[in-house]
Amino acid sequence: MTNKDNNIFKVLKKNRKLAAAFIIYTVLVVICTVFCSTCFAAGDPITVVNNLSNFIFSLIRAIGLILLGLGIMQVGLSLKSHDPSQRANGFLTLAGGIIITFTKEILNLIVG
Repeated sequence: MTNKDNNIFKVLKKNRKLAAAFIIYTVLVVICTVFCSTCFAAGDPITVVNNLSNFIFSLIRAIGLILLGLGIMQVGLSLKSHDPSQRANGFLTLAGGIIITFTKEILNLIVG
C-alpha cells in the first residue's frame, strides 16, 4: 500500500460517520453487483422501441404542459402589473409550451 492509501484509512479512522457511510456505500455496491440478473427482451423488438418512444413522448408532453402553465401564469401576472416585457416572455413561454406539448403530433404531420 502506498502512502496515499494510508492517508485514506487515517481519515476513515478519525471520522466515524464518514467510515459508516463508506461501509454502507460499499455494501450497496456489492449487493447491486452480486444480485443482478440478466433480462431478455420479450417479443418483437419493434414493440419495445415503440413503447420506449411513447414513454419519452409522454415525458416531453408533461414538460410542455408545465411550460404551458408557466406561460399562462406569466401572461396573467403581466396583465396585472402592466409589464410589457413580462407579457412578451409569457407569450413566448406559452407558444413554446404549446409546441413542446404537441411535439409528437407535429412530427407525425411532418413525416406523414
